[in-house]
Amino acid sequence: MVDLAPLDEEITLQQLDEDPYPIYQRLRRDAPVLRVKATGRTLLTKAEDTKYVKDNPALFSSNDPNTPMKRAFQAHTLMRKDGDNHMRERMAMAPAFSPKVIRTDWMPQYMRVAEEYVSRLPRGETVDLFPALAGPYAARGLAILLGIEEASDDDLQHWSQTLIDAAGNFGWQDEPFARSDRANDEMNRLFDSLQDRHRAVPNNSALSVMLNADDPIETTQIYSNIKIAIGGGINEPRDALNTILYGLLTNPDQLAEVKRQNDWERAFEEGIRWVAPIQVSSRLVMEDTEIRGCHIRKGDTVMTIQASANRDEDRYEDGESYQVYREKKSHQAFGNGPHFCQGSHVARRAVAAVMLPLLFEKFPNMSIPNLDDVIWRGFGFRGPTQIPIKLQ
Repeated sequence: MVDLAPLDEEITLQQLDEDPYPIYQRLRRDAPVLRVKATGRTLLTKAEDTKYVKDNPALFSSNDPNTPMKRAFQAHTLMRKDGDNHMRERMAMAPAFSPKVIRTDWMPQYMRVAEEYVSRLPRGETVDLFPALAGPYAARGLAILLGIEEASDDDLQHWSQTLIDAAGNFGWQDEPFARSDRANDEMNRLFDSLQDRHRAVPNNSALSVMLNADDPIETTQIYSNIKIAIGGGINEPRDALNTILYGLLTNPDQLAEVKRQNDWERAFEEGIRWVAPIQVSSRLVMEDTEIRGCHIRKGDTVMTIQASANRDEDRYEDGESYQVYREKKSHQAFGNGPHFCQGSHVARRAVAAVMLPLLFEKFPNMSIPNLDDVIWRGFGFRGPTQIPIKLQ
C-alpha cells in the first residue's frame, strides 16, 4: 500500500504570505509532495510535477469545490471549468486578446496612458511606485481593454484586490467575502449600465465582443469573465513591473546591459520567473493516483506551486537570484496547459515594450534608497506591495 504524502502542521498561512521561498526551497529538497494542514491541500513544489498536473485536466480538474473562488466571484468562473465549457467561455473573450488587436488597438493606448502617468511623477523625489504608477497604469490599461473605461483606477484596484483576497481566503473568514459581495454588487451595476453603449457601438473590448457575439454566453458568465480579468489582469502587470524594477535596480551591471541591448522583454521574463505574480493554483483529484511515490486520493486537492517550480534546482542554476542573462528556459509564471494565461501577451507588452523603457528613459538614474523599505507580500499572488524609488 502506497502511503499518503507526509502531513505538515507547522507551516502557517502567515509564513507563506510573508516569505514562502525558504519554505519552498526546503520542500523541494525534503518533501516535494506535502500535505499542509493550514492550506487544506497537498503542495507540489517541483516543476515536473506542477507541469504534469496542469497538463492533465482529466485527472486534475480545475473544478475544485473546496476553493473560495466561486464564493468570492459569486459565479462558477471559467477558471474552475475544463474541457468544452472552459473553452467556450475562454474563446468568448479571445477576439479582444488577438495579436493584431493587441498591436493595433491596445498598445497605442497603453503608450498614451504610460506617458501621461509617468509625466505626473515628481523628478528627484522618492516615491512608492506601487500606488503612484504600477497600480494605476495596470488598472487604466485594463479598463480600456475590457471596455469599462467608466471605472476609475481606484475602483478597479479596489475590486481587484478584494476579489484576490476573497479568492485566496483559504481560512474561509467572513469579512473577505463580505467585502467581495459589495464589490460584486458595484461591478454588476457598472456592467449593466454599459450594455447599451457597447451594443450601439461595437468595438474590440472584451465586454463588447462578448455582448455582441453571434452566439453569446450567458450574461452572468460574461460578467464573471470580466471579473476574472479584473482579479488577475491588474496584479500581473503591476507586480511584474515592480518586481523587475527591484531586480534591475539591485543589479546595476544587469541593468546597464539590458539598457545597452534593449533587452526589456528578457528582463521581464526573468522577473516573472523569479517572483511569479500568480504563485499557486488548485486542482481537484478526479481518481486515485500517485505522485513521487505518494498516494493522492480521489477528491483531494493538490496545489501546484508555480513560484517554487520557477526556482527548481533541476531546471535553474541559482534560481533564487534575479539573473537576466541566465540560460534561456521556459517558466510556469503564466501557467501551462488549457488554462495558460490569456492576458500574458498584453502584460508582456505593457510592461516590457511600453513602461520599462519609458520609465528608464525619463529617470535613467533611478535607485532604491533603502531596500528595507521594500515590502513583499502574497501567497496566492505576490509582488512588492511597497517599493519606494528615488526618481532621478
